[in-house]
Amino acid sequence: MGLSYQDIIDKFDKHLSKSGKRYYSEFYVGISKNAPKRLFEEHHVDMNTSWWIYATADSSDTARDVEKHYIELGMRGSDGGGDDSSDMVYCYVVTPTTTE
Repeated sequence: MGLSYQDIIDKFDKHLSKSGKRYYSEFYVGISKNAPKRLFEEHHVDMNTSWWIYATADSSDTARDVEKHYIELGMRGSDGGGDDSSDMVYCYVVTPTTTE
């Protein structure tokens, strides 16, 4: 079973505080039905040396709400992607080697 909106926000905020970054604009947030594939294959996030996080939401609507929350705070990304099976939210620090 996936996490609620507040559980994901709490988990992400706790992890964000350990990133060493000051601005939401230094991060990218998105949704997917396969967050590891999006992060490590498509966005080229380095699994071992980069800051990243993902969580499975209790629904695609919850995932979209979390994504919208962070975009409104200034993270990179755009809402409206994915489909009804996109129940995972992911986030990473944008670096010169990542692809948005």
